[in-house]
Amino acid sequence: MIEDIELEALINDVYEYYGFDFGSYSRASLKRRVSRVFYLDGFKHFHEFLSKVRTDPEYCKRMIDEITVNVTEMFRDPSFYMTLRKDILPLLGTKPFIRIWHAGCSTGEEVYSMAIMLKELGLLHKSILYATDINAAVLETAKSGIFPLRMIKDYADNYRDSGGQEDFSDYYIANYGYAKFSEDLSEKMVFSQHNLVSDTSFNEFDLILCRNVLIYFDNNLQKRVVNLFDDSLAVLGFLALGTKETIKYSISPTKYKQFEREKIWRKIKE
Repeated sequence: MIEDIELEALINDVYEYYGFDFGSYSRASLKRRVSRVFYLDGFKHFHEFLSKVRTDPEYCKRMIDEITVNVTEMFRDPSFYMTLRKDILPLLGTKPFIRIWHAGCSTGEEVYSMAIMLKELGLLHKSILYATDINAAVLETAKSGIFPLRMIKDYADNYRDSGGQEDFSDYYIANYGYAKFSEDLSEKMVFSQHNLVSDTSFNEFDLILCRNVLIYFDNNLQKRVVNLFDDSLAVLGFLALGTKETIKYSISPTKYKQFEREKIWRKIKE
């Protein structure tokens, strides 16, 4: 494991040389991720690694991609998706148009999960799903809608556990060990790079999902990001976070009402 002082040197250099700010990321998870890249790439001494980062912009970009990848899956936490399917999406379905933002979408499995549910509820035609991430490499995967076939059995189980009743295999074509999801789903998606640390709001949304991203940020950055979501959310819109995340310390408790047991809050006033 790399030392704390080495991690601080890396954070400072990446900011100074490339303008990319890891200063507000949780040190424990950042240290684990940087150490993994350090050892995987075969470095013996930290100064060699730091020199490579400073002098090779392509290497630095790849390192940033490696340490900002978040693991995800389709219909992750089926009870959460069941709540969306049964309670949240039907409420949004009364609107003439539905705007959804998946912030920190990673490789896009959750975005495709959402599109499948919207299609089954007859709402996809009037929805648009904005999917953003800081990491350009994962966005390319998300855009392609191509996922390893070995994961599909688990995804199909999650789909059924979250209330899905169609044949899951109708949504993709299997080929050479991969599943390519239907373009009926992806044509309602807009993918773009967005940095939650430094970028601002870019639209008004009815539902914002950012699950298991805030846990990698320190308290001040969590507050900043929750306020960014608040600025981006329509009144009576919904905000959904990961199972270990909360808005409790970030925003006035009177503005939001938590939705049952899940980490979903409804904005009740501006």
